[in-house]
Amino acid sequence: MLKVKEIQGNIIRAAISIAIILTAVSCITPRKVNYLQDMTQGSQIELENKFEAQIAPYDELAISVVSWDNPTLAAPFNINLAQGTNIGANGQRGFLVDVNGNIQYPVLGNLHVAGLTRLQLQDTLTNRLIRGGYITDPFVMVRFNNFKIFYLCNGTGGVLNVPNEKCTFLEALAMMGDLDRFTRRDRIAVMREINGKMVMRYLDPRSSKVFNDPFFMMQQNDFIITSATNGGTLRSEFSYWWGMIGTLTSVASLITSIALFITVKKDN
Repeated sequence: MLKVKEIQGNIIRAAISIAIILTAVSCITPRKVNYLQDMTQGSQIELENKFEAQIAPYDELAISVVSWDNPTLAAPFNINLAQGTNIGANGQRGFLVDVNGNIQYPVLGNLHVAGLTRLQLQDTLTNRLIRGGYITDPFVMVRFNNFKIFYLCNGTGGVLNVPNEKCTFLEALAMMGDLDRFTRRDRIAVMREINGKMVMRYLDPRSSKVFNDPFFMMQQNDFIITSATNGGTLRSEFSYWWGMIGTLTSVASLITSIALFITVKKDN
């Protein structure tokens, strides 16, 4: 019975020691988590990169054409059941860009749209409609149906549906619900497909330099990937081992109680 009590005491002391070590290692200071620490009241940052999302293969584009003078002229260019159309995440029907960057558009036929911005495609369609003599006063509107950003954060993940084609890195973090205090701020990865290759860059939102990082403006289908601090990793390990220690302590207590019961019974 004495050995059982010694084991129980050792387990408790070990648990206390682990808790003390974890508290010391996982100490979180404002410098580790505060955003844009080098900015003060009235700070101004010149933005070097003016980004507009470019159309890429597998994008879904919602395209509508309006003619103010004669609405019936625009009808052939708004066929909902046209070949190549697809239902987007927002419920709107759109044109699916194929692997070669083309869409099959009513009347105009095959159009290469990859690499164009939304506004450039609007101008292209407007000019084609006027030059072809289809509509003299077309109003063309193009929207992304599937501007999505994916994130993987410390064992969880999700999808951000962006309502327009512009989303910054900081906006994406806010849409994710921010980061917990055990997430590393100095190495937040953004992964993006560029010319058929997956490219990764690490961004640090604690510095205003993030505004001029080429990956600050998010693109459709970007991935945001975070990692835990050493304290966060130890915290997870501690949670596991704390559960194990609790189980062992319970077993030791049960054995102690049984041994004590047997001893008392023998004495009687």
